[in-house]
Amino acid sequence: MVADNDAGGITTYMVTGSQFLYSFIWVEILLGPVAYVCQEMTVRLGAVTKRGHAEAIFDAFGPLWGWFSLSDLTLTDVLTIVTEFIGMTAAMSIFGIPPLLTEIFVIAFIMLIMINGRYWTWEKIVLVLCVVNLIYVPAVFLVHPNLSTMFWQGVVPGLPFGLTNPVIFLLMANVGTTIAPWMIFFQQSSVVDKGLREKDVSYERADTAIGSFFTVLVAVVLIIVAGALLFGKNVDSAATAARLLMPINAYVGSFVAIGLFDAGLLGAIAVSLASAWAFGEVFGWSHTLNNRIGQAPWFTLFRLFVLVVAAAIVLIPGAPLVLITLFVQVIAVTLLPAVLVFLILLLNEEELMGQFKNSRTWNVFSITIVVVLIGLSTLYAIGTLFPGL
Repeated sequence: MVADNDAGGITTYMVTGSQFLYSFIWVEILLGPVAYVCQEMTVRLGAVTKRGHAEAIFDAFGPLWGWFSLSDLTLTDVLTIVTEFIGMTAAMSIFGIPPLLTEIFVIAFIMLIMINGRYWTWEKIVLVLCVVNLIYVPAVFLVHPNLSTMFWQGVVPGLPFGLTNPVIFLLMANVGTTIAPWMIFFQQSSVVDKGLREKDVSYERADTAIGSFFTVLVAVVLIIVAGALLFGKNVDSAATAARLLMPINAYVGSFVAIGLFDAGLLGAIAVSLASAWAFGEVFGWSHTLNNRIGQAPWFTLFRLFVLVVAAAIVLIPGAPLVLITLFVQVIAVTLLPAVLVFLILLLNEEELMGQFKNSRTWNVFSITIVVVLIGLSTLYAIGTLFPGL
């Protein structure tokens, strides 16, 4: 859940705050329970079926829908990993480190943390990175936001800037960075690889709830920081925000830059794993973090291939990196309803899920989420095709 606040997410929050002040805070607060509902379903599905999401879809719906789902995942994952490298290279360039050197270090680090061949060792390392992700939180105490404005504009629901196409675009981007297709595949495969069972579901629910809280906390903090110090400025990325913040408050600027690198690293670790796990499930490769690199060669090579391709795209001269970062979040939320529909259908199979099947209340929540996502995508499409409306 903490990896959900990846490099693309940090950029989305900083752009949101700089353009619309505090008016999206209530959206982030609502997205916390929404993210929990989506991810809690993956917990139950993984613990009960002992299968990753890709494998579960192939088994339940056949190859046609299985390949559709896997293609959906691959497209969003590669683009998302591109945004992670965009964020990491931009963050390190603030400290004078060349992009190529940053990329080589990141890829080497991601592969090396698998070398031990133990899930628990990998998890402990990544949890340290999760703690570093909270480096943003102290920044909120250094910016002195106007509390009255923040409450009435941010906490009380409303869109004081209207429902224009830029507002809808950033609404979709914020939703897309909080709930993404890769998260569902990642967490379900993680539950299976970790060896969790039905008796562990309550603990995993608590884990997911805590993660959802920290996801929202970081999002709200970044919107407040950007709104308080950068409102009205031309912010197109988190790296730009960090550079603009340096002269205003060097500590806040440094927090944003360091946090951006950490967010990108966490995102690259999780998203590349989501793809590798999914392909391993479908093709029958050995695909567990409890194997050493040499014991799972195809799993390792596929993950390395995805990382290298994404890193290479970032180095293309003149590539529209900022545009890619924001549009990836929108693409994610556009493709998300299909993933959630598969998830809901699987969770309603009594023969498959038994006592862990979706309740009526959970179905109402999850179907409402799908309808709202489709509505947002439709509004954005109409606004793009008919800007006069």
